[in-house]
Amino acid sequence: MGLFLLLSLLLLPSRLQAGSSAECDLTHYGVEQPDHLSAPMGGSVRISFSFYHPWELPKDPRVSVALRRTHFHGEVIYNSTRPFIHKDYRNRISLELSESQMSGSLRISNLQEKDGNIYFCRIQAETLRCGKKLVQSLEGTKLTIAPALKMTTTAPTTIGPTTAAPTSGVLEGNRSSTPSPMSVEPVVIVTLANTVLKTAILGLILYLRWKRSKG
Repeated sequence: MGLFLLLSLLLLPSRLQAGSSAECDLTHYGVEQPDHLSAPMGGSVRISFSFYHPWELPKDPRVSVALRRTHFHGEVIYNSTRPFIHKDYRNRISLELSESQMSGSLRISNLQEKDGNIYFCRIQAETLRCGKKLVQSLEGTKLTIAPALKMTTTAPTTIGPTTAAPTSGVLEGNRSSTPSPMSVEPVVIVTLANTVLKTAILGLILYLRWKRSKG
C-alpha cells in the first residue's frame, strides 16, 4: 500500500504536465474578420477583428496586434508591440482595441489605389498556463479601392426674358407705377372740362365788368 501511494505521488506531476499539454494543444482558436471591404480613394476603412480561443487568460493578457498583406505569410505592415508601421502606410494605420482586448479594428486612412490588397490580422496574447499564443486569420480581408467620390454642383438654369402679361394698373397687394391706357382718357376729359369751366367763369367776370362800366 505504501509503495503504491509513493508511485502515485511520483507520477502525479507527469499527469498534471500531460493534462496541461493537452490544454495548450487545443486547436479551437482563430481570428475572425470580414471577407471583403470596399472604400473610396482618399477615404478610410476599418478592418474589424475578433479573437476566439480555449485558453485561460490573465486579467491583462497583453495582447499584441499585427497586420500582414498579400498572403498568409506576407509582409508585416503594422505591429502594435514594437511599434512599427510600414513606410507605405506611414501615419495612416491606427489600432482600436476593446476593453477585453479580444476584439477591435485596424483603421487605414487616406486610402490610395495601391492599398487594394488582402490583409491578415495576427493576434498574440499571454495565457495563464500556456505561455504566449499566436493566432492569425486564415482567409484575410480583401480590400477594394473604389474611385474617389466626385461632388457635382448643378449650375443655375438661365431662362430667357419673359414677357409680362398686361396689367390693369393695380396688382394684388402691389400698385403699378405705370398707368393703364384705359385710365388716360378719363384724366384728359377731366382736365379739359376744368379748363373750359375756368374760361367761362373768366369770360363772365369780364362781361359783367364791361356792362357795369357802360351803365
